[in-house]
Amino acid sequence: MSTQTFTVTGMTCGHCVKSVTEELSEIPGVTDVQVALDSGLVSVTSEQELSRDAATAAVGEAGYDISAWN
Repeated sequence: MSTQTFTVTGMTCGHCVKSVTEELSEIPGVTDVQVALDSGLVSVTSEQELSRDAATAAVGEAGYDISAWN
């Protein structure tokens, strides 16, 4: 298992959190997604290390941007 954390900008409500969570959860191998609305911090647990390209594409599909990888 591998966990990556990054910050997503632009989320303002629970719907935003749900959209980001759903898109990231669709990436093959992802087992858990935790999103903190107040800080924008996102933690993704997956079977293998999450590709930055896949995460960026999924967050972009939800309508947001990754501002920093932690």
